[in-house]
Amino acid sequence: MANTILLTSIFKNEEFDSQPRRQGREDLAQIGQVVDYNQTEFTAEHARGVVGIIADSALFTRSFYEAADDLRIIARWGVGFDKVNVDIATEIGVIITVSPVHMVTVAEYAIAQWMATLKRVYTLNQLSHGGRFDIIRTYESLGSTFGIYGLGRIGQEVAKRARPLLGDEGRLLVYDTRPDIGELAAQFGAEAVDDPLELFRQCDAVSLHVSGDEPIVSARELDVMQPHASLINPSRGLLVDDEAVNRAIKADKLYYYVVDDPVDGPRAIHKDHPRIICTNHNAGITVESTIRLDQCCYNQVADALQGKTPPHVLNPEVLQHPRVRAFLDD
Repeated sequence: MANTILLTSIFKNEEFDSQPRRQGREDLAQIGQVVDYNQTEFTAEHARGVVGIIADSALFTRSFYEAADDLRIIARWGVGFDKVNVDIATEIGVIITVSPVHMVTVAEYAIAQWMATLKRVYTLNQLSHGGRFDIIRTYESLGSTFGIYGLGRIGQEVAKRARPLLGDEGRLLVYDTRPDIGELAAQFGAEAVDDPLELFRQCDAVSLHVSGDEPIVSARELDVMQPHASLINPSRGLLVDDEAVNRAIKADKLYYYVVDDPVDGPRAIHKDHPRIICTNHNAGITVESTIRLDQCCYNQVADALQGKTPPHVLNPEVLQHPRVRAFLDD
């Protein structure tokens, strides 16, 4: 099919059906043939006639890019881009965009989990359902110490919400490798630390807001945590050594580990552990955020197919590629 626009199966999830979602699909259908996909890997056989894709976390191979002569854009429904193979896309001349419109959603998730861990909500629920009605020790955010590892766009949204909850006596500690971290931290009433170990050593809870899949939390960091403290990971499961955190929880080196990943793959080790809380990549997904994500991606694809530069281009150097210059009017 010529002028095919592929849409991730995310758009078939009836839980998030909305009038804006349906309207956006209809609008795209005016400029191309809209087709749903559900494969997890794109190769040469999937390339014919494809001009745009709104993509989930599927893998895009070199063979796909080399065969996709008509492809202008891959718009990621979200901000992860590990499997898009950005370097190859740039080499071939394909625009890659992300949709960073759910920062507030993830920040609210992090704050909600911080409160839930302080109040021991998960443990109290388990006790009650098990027929035990113990009164257990819980904590307040006021006057506590909260740590943010990574002060990017989402980390900053978390900092905005955390600072008032800590009160005048509470401390907000942040760690980031960016050169302006001291000045940026001060804007949020936070203190920058030079060594991430200080977050784990001093904080009653640490929240991770870092991109990538390289582990940044191992036994070394977990060993210095306080037994009542919690680690919250709304970013990527692979940022934390699963075996190390599982051992640390069982050894009471920290109280809770919250990760926005399902209990499968590397995280299957956590199955049925009452103090390891796994959610299904849901931190950035709400009724409101899906509408923003949909609209962002719809607009990005429409822009590229109509000769305009879309917002949130991940590989801006591709805009000078001869293949891209051939269709951009602006």
